[in-house]
Amino acid sequence: MAETVPAKGLDAQGCIAREGSLGLVAQDFRPVVAAARDRVLDLFGARLHSAYLYGSLPRGTARVGRSDLDLLVALHEEPTDTDREGARALDAALDKEFPQIDGAGTLLYGRGRLLSDVERYDLGWFVACLCTPLLGDDLAEYLPRYRPDSLLARETNGDLALFLPRWRARISAADSEEARRPLVRFMSRHLVRTGFTLVMPRWNGWTSDLHEMAEVFGAYYPQRAVQMRSAAVLGYEPTGDRAVLRAYVDDLGPWLAEEYARVHGVKAVRPD
Repeated sequence: MAETVPAKGLDAQGCIAREGSLGLVAQDFRPVVAAARDRVLDLFGARLHSAYLYGSLPRGTARVGRSDLDLLVALHEEPTDTDREGARALDAALDKEFPQIDGAGTLLYGRGRLLSDVERYDLGWFVACLCTPLLGDDLAEYLPRYRPDSLLARETNGDLALFLPRWRARISAADSEEARRPLVRFMSRHLVRTGFTLVMPRWNGWTSDLHEMAEVFGAYYPQRAVQMRSAAVLGYEPTGDRAVLRAYVDDLGPWLAEEYARVHGVKAVRPD
């Protein structure tokens, strides 16, 4: 049955098609995007190489009051601690000013790292396939086309085992439902995406929809399908349930990390 699932998200050459565009940003979110664009330029000035929008806003699936604003900023040089502090302040200001978003987050990297060999099938792929240009020279012009193969699977999500100890520490430190809710959202999404990329080469397609990711995964691992479907729901509508988080780090996460390593191997070590 799994082999009959239709592939999607690929172009005529079988490469992952770039998703999203500024034209798909809903009217409610356009003031947020405009403010983000102007403030990123003001904050980084001549040090800015390019900026990108990613996530539900450029895919046209964002929900007012529920979706967050996701940005990736590339600088000509590696970012400093001051740059990171500035990005955090920018995120907080946008979140406070615009009630139509539920949080804002900016990924900050140097151009050299995004184009490096070690990041070609991780951050490079992310920019080329999942990011929508907002400002500057599009780095996708310097990157290859990508197929949904085992190399891409390994380099995008082949490091789940490294995250689990950190997740356990974050769960222990979260002492309220309010503090646990963003953890449930983040970890749910991470696990669903990892589950999807585990089977992506066999499915031979791409999607960013969590529910579809969970269904594709479940066709290959029916014994874990219910867990992954539940994680997809919580990725969009998180609760602050500690039991959910414990199940992630004690059961689903360790199993998924082990299976991932068995099927695709372990992600190449990064300098940091």
